Amino acid sequence: MLPADNHVHSEWSWDALNGSMEQTCARAVEIGLSALAFTEHVDHTKWTATADDFDEDLRPLIGPDGLLTPPVMDVDGYLECIQRCREKFPSLRIISGMELGEPHRHEAAISKLLHAGSFDRLLGSLHCLPDGDRFLEPPDLFRKRPAAEVVRDYLTELPRLIAGSDVFAVLAHIDYPFRYWPADAGPFDPTAFEDEFREALRALARSGRALEVNTNLPLDPRVVRWWHEEGGEAITFGSDAHDPTGLARGFREAAAMVEANGFRPGRHPFDFWARSG
Repeated sequence: MLPADNHVHSEWSWDALNGSMEQTCARAVEIGLSALAFTEHVDHTKWTATADDFDEDLRPLIGPDGLLTPPVMDVDGYLECIQRCREKFPSLRIISGMELGEPHRHEAAISKLLHAGSFDRLLGSLHCLPDGDRFLEPPDLFRKRPAAEVVRDYLTELPRLIAGSDVFAVLAHIDYPFRYWPADAGPFDPTAFEDEFREALRALARSGRALEVNTNLPLDPRVVRWWHEEGGEAITFGSDAHDPTGLARGFREAAAMVEANGFRPGRHPFDFWARSG
């Protein structure tokens, strides 16, 4: 049985142009997935953006100052849609949630949002890094800085995120920058950043939270092994799907890899996987 997909986006995420909660639920039933969490984007950081990096429908979010301002999430509409889907798909465990971007930088705004509704699964994410008095996402950072420097800066920021916010239960996509690793930098080797990885994983383990294995890009098994060695207790799986077709992609392979590195499923598919020794 497939583990729950704990990182899914629908039309309630500002960048999921092809997202559909109802169609994603139907896809889950079709492939035999028993549980999923709709963790919609909640972003408060404004970052410098290049229009060419975005679909035409998202380019109006970039202002004259070159900053992309993510829109406010419609919490009421989202929760109503969750309820409709729970009624329509009674055999499917549908978990509500949010993916909180840079939560250590937006404590007040996130606190206000969390008081607007009840959410079962909260992910903490790092998408942007400071660049002078602005913020940039990895694609633009790689254009400005050496690739190794960008990755080290990203991994070094993660312990600050973990220490600076206690609202989330799962750290999402620890390997986010590697999606954009430049080809001219040669093959990506995680062992070149082992010390930085271990520092971030150690901080997460000490906080008692879970590490996400994000299958948008297959996570290197060594990172999961380091997580186990640094005392990590729990694993979740997330496809980061932004449309129904991406749901639970690569989960069988990811589950086998995680099990080989010392973690086992819980009693129910929606349980976190726990270390086995």
